[in-house]
Amino acid sequence: MLKLYPAKIGLRYTSAKRKNHFISFISLTSMVGLVIGVALLITVLSVMNGFDRELQQRILGMVPHAVIKPYAEMTNWQVLQNQVMNNPEVLAAAPFINAQGMITRNGSVNGVQLNGVLPEEERDVSIISKHMIRGDLQDLKAGGFGIIIGEILARQLRVAIGDKVTVVLPEASLTPAGVFPRLKRFTVKGVFRVGADLDASLTLIHMSDAAKILRISGAVHGLRLRMHDLFDAPSVANKIALNLDAGFYSIDWTRTHGNLFQAIRMEKTMIGLLLMVIVAVAAFNIISTLVMVVTDKKADIAILRTMGASPRGIMGIFIVQGAYIGIVGTVLGTVIGVLLSLNISDLIHGLEALLKIQFLNPDVYFISDLPSQLILDDVLIISGSALVMSLLATLYPAWRASKVQPAEALRYE
Repeated sequence: MLKLYPAKIGLRYTSAKRKNHFISFISLTSMVGLVIGVALLITVLSVMNGFDRELQQRILGMVPHAVIKPYAEMTNWQVLQNQVMNNPEVLAAAPFINAQGMITRNGSVNGVQLNGVLPEEERDVSIISKHMIRGDLQDLKAGGFGIIIGEILARQLRVAIGDKVTVVLPEASLTPAGVFPRLKRFTVKGVFRVGADLDASLTLIHMSDAAKILRISGAVHGLRLRMHDLFDAPSVANKIALNLDAGFYSIDWTRTHGNLFQAIRMEKTMIGLLLMVIVAVAAFNIISTLVMVVTDKKADIAILRTMGASPRGIMGIFIVQGAYIGIVGTVLGTVIGVLLSLNISDLIHGLEALLKIQFLNPDVYFISDLPSQLILDDVLIISGSALVMSLLATLYPAWRASKVQPAEALRYE
């Protein structure tokens, strides 16, 4: 039982009401600082993980992992598709025709990207069929000149299923009346929503209709590839292009959307380091608290030493006291951080409904909801770091307490 006295006395010092209220205040501040720091760090990193996940699942689910394109034109795409599918890293491959243009209706004009696709093939390389809110991808028929647009674009143009829109291509047509841009009327067949900026700029038409309006009958612009592992897309796509006949090259997602991915990773790292400073400041406050407690308890320390307490036992008392502050603050911060991370989306939705505003406008940001993904490794690293810093902060004050001389401490008592 005598061996347990450092823990018992340390816990008594922690729970007892001190005459010096300033020390109590600093002790409480240290604990609150740890709670806030740990909770914020877990919540913010979970949100950054959520953005990372949404980028992979939504943006990179809509855009191709990689594209194989010809330097001239691709007419034998079925043969090339079979060759590409022989690679075990490739899940699916689909032909496409793309073009830049404008879409107009009732005076509204928006720049768009036209993607000519085969509906039955597009399902394998894109998640768009899972995000149709009106209509279906299979409603695109060859010769029907139907078009599928994003929800934001549909709202801006004020169109619904069955409405007509005009597609303007940046190519001039020579007519008896003069030179006019190439125009074609399309019927809206579907509306999709992925919650990203693609909802305002991406449109899909049947590949045969795209070939007609671009006058490239029998040819396609390339093959879209979906990989087993999107992070292997650059090397796999480059290897496929090199193994094909001369005249082909590859473009992967790191060239088209890699900047977003890298920006999120960098922001996650920098924000994590900055918020860790809050935890470090709280740990530094533990040093201040314990130093003042040691000064306040010199008489008690001297009495314990005269009763036979060892310097190691005195160190243990104050290590227990500081560890208590660190453990309680870290545990509370972890619990609050985990709860916030799991419910942050619902909390933001409730706040938006209460304030009648939208924090993430899809016209500005690439997603419209605040995502969150709680990763166990992040929680363990943050909690472990906070505990280690808290325990290290107790060493110097505890060492000072062990060096208190009983005669000096009791001289003026």
